[in-house]
Amino acid sequence: MTGLPPGVLGFEVNGELHADDYRNVLVPAVEAAIRAGERIRIVLVFERFDGLSGGALWQDLKMGVEHLTHWDRIALVTDIDWMIQLTALFGWMTPGELEHFPLAEREAAIAWVAAAD
Repeated sequence: MTGLPPGVLGFEVNGELHADDYRNVLVPAVEAAIRAGERIRIVLVFERFDGLSGGALWQDLKMGVEHLTHWDRIALVTDIDWMIQLTALFGWMTPGELEHFPLAEREAAIAWVAAAD
């Protein structure tokens, strides 16, 4: 995503996630923010999600654990019912704060993430 406030990372997913998506896009952005001394504030937009490969699942878990203390806020922007339900049930397990926003409230999600201190 482009045009985000300083210190906010944003990614849109439409389709299936693969390990290379993590290795080539998400992990480098997260690690660059950490090297710059920032806590991770991220907006994840899922308009359509067709699943993730086993390698992508591993990369997701690995990134979360390796950088456990660096997560600040995560905004999940989606209208996908099962993601909303999982966020409601298991969001407390996510490092940092996690909030769900419907797709129509994408700008509110960005503002919430950017407001973190």
